[in-house]
Amino acid sequence: MAEIRDRKIVLSDGAEYYGAGFGDRGDRVCEIVFNTSMVGYQEIVSDPSYTYQMVVMTYPVIGNYGIADEDFETRNPSLGALVVRDYNDQPSNFRYTKTLSEILEENHIPGISGVDTRKITRSIRDLGSRMALITDADTPREECLARLAAEPPRDAVAKVSCAKRWYSRTADPRFNVVAVDCGIKLNIIRSLNARGCNVTVVPWNTDAETVRSMKPDGVFLSNGPGNPEDAAPVIELVRALRGSVPIFGICLGHQIISLACGAETYKLKFGHRGGNHPVKNLLTGKIEITSQNHSYAVRPETLAGTGLELTHINLLDNTVEGVRNTAERIFSVQYHPESAPGPQDSAYLFDEFLRNMAEAKGGRADA
Repeated sequence: MAEIRDRKIVLSDGAEYYGAGFGDRGDRVCEIVFNTSMVGYQEIVSDPSYTYQMVVMTYPVIGNYGIADEDFETRNPSLGALVVRDYNDQPSNFRYTKTLSEILEENHIPGISGVDTRKITRSIRDLGSRMALITDADTPREECLARLAAEPPRDAVAKVSCAKRWYSRTADPRFNVVAVDCGIKLNIIRSLNARGCNVTVVPWNTDAETVRSMKPDGVFLSNGPGNPEDAAPVIELVRALRGSVPIFGICLGHQIISLACGAETYKLKFGHRGGNHPVKNLLTGKIEITSQNHSYAVRPETLAGTGLELTHINLLDNTVEGVRNTAERIFSVQYHPESAPGPQDSAYLFDEFLRNMAEAKGGRADA
């Protein structure tokens, strides 16, 4: 039986890769990136931080354990597109309720399989992340290149943030946390609930007066997609609240805290995406294996004079992975301690947030 090659990827440098389509059959222009995780494709597909991005999975076999209802990171996935080497549409897993292709189709996400993901990944690594189009195999090359010339959208956070506040409560709560939704992953909320925190999730453009009116014990800044400089309302929120309430930021939230304190950010050549990134905790000397998903990083030389102390570095390229201001009870990390997917080396950071909130209230986190 002849191999199906009904779809293709076209990169902005003119390279074309032909394969078989699955999921949605529509066209999509995205920024192409790669992820080195060996498991967790459902969490990756449903991570709002991948909005407007086409993700190339470096692990070859994807789809083999299907989709489980309990493992979503958002109920409305906004991934741009998914690229895999071998797609398995016959899952073997007692928990699965749908196939990966079915979920992609339901959420209008195109997928393509049978392409040389190793070659594409090397291209991204060597030439950097750039725009790519997934389309039908017979779409004229000139038309594809013309469509790739369009400017990428800059409304990613507004697209994925909630439209109104919502609540995630737990039994016998010890703390009330306001979580600013820039594209928050559900396992972050689960991690806070598991530690006795009631969580109020608010839209990304919520102002400081509204947050203060909720009388939170702490404020959490979530992960999310796009350039952190585009999240101006959240940057202003941090400036207004810093010093008055403990603040914890993850990923985009880390970049926003750094910008609010006067540091600068920049775009990495191809970003960090995967579940195997080594990070050194400069406070303890320990090495953590971390889950990461980001395109931007904080310029380390711009931390001077901001009040922020460097706490973690990436051992692969020495980029900034964590900062803190102990006097103002602010801290943040570039990686994902909620580990969805990924290792659980960094879950202690949620406990540190609880300690900060307890100290601010004049008590102990374990009281």
